[in-house]
Amino acid sequence: MNSFQAPKRTSYDVVIIGGAMMGSSTAWFLSNTADFNGSCLVVEMDISYINTSTAHTNSCMRQQFSNELNVRISQFAADFVKNLREYMGGDTRVPELSIQNYGYMYLADNDTFAKTLRENQKVQRAAGAETELLTANAIKERYPFYNVDDVLLGSINRKDEGYWDGGTVFDWWRRSAKDKGVEYLTNRAVAMDVDGGKVRSITLETGEVISCGQVVNASGPRGALTAQMAGIQLPVEPRKRFTWIFSAEHPLDQELPLTIDPSGVHVRQDGPKTYMAGGAPEPGDDVAVDPNDFTMDHGRWENHVWPIIATRIPQFEAIKVVTEWAGHYAYNTLDQNAVIGAHPEISNFIFLNGFSGHGLQQSPAMGRATAELLIYGDYRSLDMAPFGFERIAAGRSFQEKAII
Repeated sequence: MNSFQAPKRTSYDVVIIGGAMMGSSTAWFLSNTADFNGSCLVVEMDISYINTSTAHTNSCMRQQFSNELNVRISQFAADFVKNLREYMGGDTRVPELSIQNYGYMYLADNDTFAKTLRENQKVQRAAGAETELLTANAIKERYPFYNVDDVLLGSINRKDEGYWDGGTVFDWWRRSAKDKGVEYLTNRAVAMDVDGGKVRSITLETGEVISCGQVVNASGPRGALTAQMAGIQLPVEPRKRFTWIFSAEHPLDQELPLTIDPSGVHVRQDGPKTYMAGGAPEPGDDVAVDPNDFTMDHGRWENHVWPIIATRIPQFEAIKVVTEWAGHYAYNTLDQNAVIGAHPEISNFIFLNGFSGHGLQQSPAMGRATAELLIYGDYRSLDMAPFGFERIAAGRSFQEKAII
């Protein structure tokens, strides 16, 4: 608490609670829009960002979704990353970024999943993605290292799909937003005063009460806690996801796509001679955890993840874990998709929550959309209405089949 800061003002037009990827994206798009000349405060409790989902991400991007809106969201992200300097006004200090397009390789081992891949490809191709469907023989010809004995069909896209430098984009969003007048405050929101269908003020842990025109909930895995301050129930909870970086005694002689095994385990190229694997806890253990709990399940690697990887890629039977970590999905228990937009009754409370592992790649489009909503009262680029809270209240799922 001693490191917490006091705000410079007692009132702000926009208060963003959470300053990691989503909060900073919103702050940058807001401050970079000529039609916004108001005041903006970003309240972030962790100035190091070390315990944020942003810091624990695998930093990947894909076009392979089953819903066209999710495809369009990732397409904007790809454009933003590849043209970061241009979006940043041509600032020569901003690095030129690219996407390492090794693609995602979905593997289907049953007719139902194969049918889903075919249906998804139609949506993706119609939206401009270059997704290919591959038979087991075609996969083996292109990527000889796979064991495809149980594979019926594969799906891969190597245009704007793979790894990207999310950390650099985050750094420049935050830096540029500050340069444009956004105030970043190391503190914690602990209460909200709601009256007449609006959030009137926010109380900080250090005791200050700040009035606000609009408030954005960009609290990641803590999103439900922030919503509770306004008396709102949000079905978003922290769920653990594990990541391992390993080296192989016999590295592959070509890039490894981000391979999604039918089991749900995924593995991809990480460096010239290292690889990254990820997975969830045991199904019965995949439950809400304390947002401060980053304990690894070491047995999950030995007993589940590594055997699956070594079966799928026999060359990985001899490997060594270099590092490992646990992070959190901001997991939407209704449908594992975003909740974005204004609350239907508390009209100045804006959601930016529940991305369930898609957040980094969706952050450019979601930050832009939230800024549009704050400034104009509606969406000007992509219509994010299908992600609105109304579906949460109605228990109506957003249909997306391509969940990892």
